[in-house]
Amino acid sequence: MGVLFLFSAIVFLATEASYNAIESASVWVRNYFGYFYLYLGLGCVLLLLIVALSPLGKIKLGKENQSPEHSLWAWTAMLYSAGMGAGILLRAVQEPVFMLQNPPYPSDLGPEILALEFTFYQWGFTPWAFYGLFAMVIGYALFVRKKKVLVSSAIEDTIPNTVARKGIDIITILTTVFGLIAAIGLGTAQINGGLNHLFSSSFGLATTLFLAMLISAIAFFSVWRGVDRGIKVISKFNIVITLLLLFFVFITSDLGGILNNLARATLRYVLDFIPMSLAWGKYNPGIAFLTDWTFYYWAFWLAWAPFTGIFIARISKGRTLRQLLLGVLIIPSLGTFFWFSVFGTSAFQLIESWGTYSNEFGNVFSSIFVFLENYPMASFLNLTTVLLLISFLVTSVDSAVFVLSMFTDRGKRTPRKSHRLLWSIFILLATLALILLGNAKPEIDVLVAVQKLLIITSLPFAFFMVVMTGVFLKEIWRGDY
Repeated sequence: MGVLFLFSAIVFLATEASYNAIESASVWVRNYFGYFYLYLGLGCVLLLLIVALSPLGKIKLGKENQSPEHSLWAWTAMLYSAGMGAGILLRAVQEPVFMLQNPPYPSDLGPEILALEFTFYQWGFTPWAFYGLFAMVIGYALFVRKKKVLVSSAIEDTIPNTVARKGIDIITILTTVFGLIAAIGLGTAQINGGLNHLFSSSFGLATTLFLAMLISAIAFFSVWRGVDRGIKVISKFNIVITLLLLFFVFITSDLGGILNNLARATLRYVLDFIPMSLAWGKYNPGIAFLTDWTFYYWAFWLAWAPFTGIFIARISKGRTLRQLLLGVLIIPSLGTFFWFSVFGTSAFQLIESWGTYSNEFGNVFSSIFVFLENYPMASFLNLTTVLLLISFLVTSVDSAVFVLSMFTDRGKRTPRKSHRLLWSIFILLATLALILLGNAKPEIDVLVAVQKLLIITSLPFAFFMVVMTGVFLKEIWRGDY
């Protein structure tokens, strides 16, 4: 925590200089390593498919006769809540509509299908492959090699340098903390924006601070109770309410149009996946578009991959590598495709019925609330969305606090409650401080700066993933299982 306090002090004492440095560094990372991220993403997807479909897929994370620790339903709910969460609400309408209005490249598919296909691309197989790679390697180290729950456990037999391994673990902790702070800060901003839109009011700083404290308190209660009695329960609640919202919009919209777009966009995504992943030929949207969207997303998913992958590994005991990898790649991706097809297609049809579009869905914080006003029981739906935003943020925080506690409690699979308490308090105080700093310096978007900081910290993980994967494949090749 000393490193975190030192970094925080520098940011508070030199906020503007820190912001400019972070902005410049994040652009540099995307400009010089963006294409490397693309190739890495494609490589991860192909590698996971090869491992899953090969005889290696039979390797079990645990004893040979052991059943999965969690049911498929509970496992899916937890991995989705930790891996995507509030993001699908944040972008449900805004991103497909943006892609419709600003096509990434010319296509004969039609603007609607292209908009959905590119949205699928940025939320589909690749981000889950980043998560799945860490889950596979850490799960193997944890349940087959009987190592501690640390990122460095994946390389400790091959790279004995303690300083290097410690550095990887420290960067993982820093990235997880910054990601959490950004998630809570941005999430509370969206909830606040939704409440302002719903009640035609202007809830301000006090409401944002209260929401941050509420989310942190519920997350602490969840992580205090543990995986089975806390995190899993809230994750199941999230998925049930999300499915109810999804199917309500689905059955009150154009079912045929949604299913047609889903089928066509999914097929095109699968067929175009490799050239899109390489930004090859006509599938290259240009460096400016890639920098603002794909490179940004890939760096962000990479930054979240260690903690999310470790959490997925932690809940995957008793599953084979095939079950883990195909489950992580396919189940949440298909769910995401259906989600964006429902909300995206319905938004496209609304815009067509209006005749003109005045950027009603342009604001990422309010777009889904504006969208739901066009449906029956709009107020109830919007309040449900606010509740979902809070609940998804809780599951992002509680799973991350659990992982942080495992790190600092010497890699224990069930960390002591004192560690969970300390991390919960620290995350809350850091979030409150960041929100106050952003309010004191409105000319600087502090929350966006923290997000861009994740892009910088993702770079070491990108290189580490290559090394980690090489070590893992070497161990598997030797038959060390």
